[in-house]
Amino acid sequence: MGRMAGRRVLLAVPVLAAVTFGVFAVAAASPFDPVKAYAGTAGLTASQENLDQLRANLGVDQPLVTRWWDWLTSALSGDLGDSSVMRQPVADVIGERLGWSVLLAATAFLLAVVLGTGLGVLAARRPGGLLDRCVSSAAYTLEAAPAFWLGLLAIWFFALKLDVLPAGGLTDAASDTVTFGQVATHLVLPAAVLGFSQLPWFFLYVRQGVADALDEDPVRGARARGLRERTVLLGHALRSGMLPMLTLIGSRVPELITGALLVETVFSWPGIAAATVQAATSVDFPLLAALTVLATVAVVLGNLLSDLLYAIADPRVGFDG
Repeated sequence: MGRMAGRRVLLAVPVLAAVTFGVFAVAAASPFDPVKAYAGTAGLTASQENLDQLRANLGVDQPLVTRWWDWLTSALSGDLGDSSVMRQPVADVIGERLGWSVLLAATAFLLAVVLGTGLGVLAARRPGGLLDRCVSSAAYTLEAAPAFWLGLLAIWFFALKLDVLPAGGLTDAASDTVTFGQVATHLVLPAAVLGFSQLPWFFLYVRQGVADALDEDPVRGARARGLRERTVLLGHALRSGMLPMLTLIGSRVPELITGALLVETVFSWPGIAAATVQAATSVDFPLLAALTVLATVAVVLGNLLSDLLYAIADPRVGFDG
């Protein structure tokens, strides 16, 4: 296990370097001017000399490779730089928002895995039955529905029509403190929308895997020995059927991140979505690079987690193979 994790970490180093360089290259080719974005309306009347001085202060007058290398060496020493659009250190921008994004993504992911697995097992017991047909139809519908559309639909139905859940934000409008109850209430809709947008893939993988496992000889043998159906289903078929789903976890991380950005925007959730959008449109090099590195690290860790879970679930797979 240690050697496999070590190899993945070593492979992640050049990937992260290439990703950050790509961010700076794309930002350099962008038509947006970071100096004008930083100056705002004051830039409309500023002299060219002042704009050039501001460009030098922000470091955007340097060549692409120089800007990237300066940021990379500073980041390795723990200094992520200052965000020109947020007017504060990048580490503070991320620190203030990352926790809320992790809370939303983790809750939604847990909902998708647990509910998708449970429904997949129940549907696989009787393929073609009423439950299987209904849930499969709903899964294919959700699979084709964009996360932002589901979010708008949820706001219209639960917040506007039924008025049972808040439409967005982290706390009530009249509240100046953050309490557990308010956060939990405001988390329901965005977490449910993000979770249901990821649920179809887990449901379909588990359903197919368990259905195939029920037709295998070891499961038939367990039934022939007189084991209870619940034991056969959960102890034999589910373990075998879960293996394909475990590999899905890593591949869903990029979709989870993209969906989280859309859902955060729709529900005004105070995560990193707004910071990401502003960093992209304002060509905020340090903040954009740091957020991209975070997303890349999440994808790498997701794939590593998939491999570890697969190896634990299937002893035939060696950790160092």
